[in-house]
This record gives sequence, structure tokens and C-alpha cells, in this order.
Amino acid sequence: MLDNLFQPMHLLVILFIALLVFGPKKLPELGKGLGEGIRSFKESMNAKDPVAPSEDEKKK
Repeated sequence: MLDNLFQPMHLLVILFIALLVFGPKKLPELGKGLGEGIRSFKESMNAKDPVAPSEDEKKK
């Protein structure tokens, strides 16, 4: 069902709809916010969990 979702024509249609809904002035702000959100999510996924016990503590 989602095999051919990200074809170039589909992406252009999505971009056009986003331009109509948000306007040309808001679109760069939304892109920046989305990029920062994704970056923050990746950093939090790669960060070590300070609450989880370490491997040495698990063996005790």
C-alpha cells in the first residue's frame, strides 16, 4: 500500500498543498521546526539512559 508513496509527483502535490495551507512565509519556519524536532529526537534516542542500570550493576 505504501510502496509508491514517495514518488516525485506525489511530493510536489504535498508541497503545493502545504504551500496553500500555510503560505510562503510560514513554510520555512515549519521546515526549521520539523528539522529541529527530528534532530532532537535522534539525539535523545542515541543518548544513554541515566536511569537504566549499567551492565556491571546488572551482574551484581
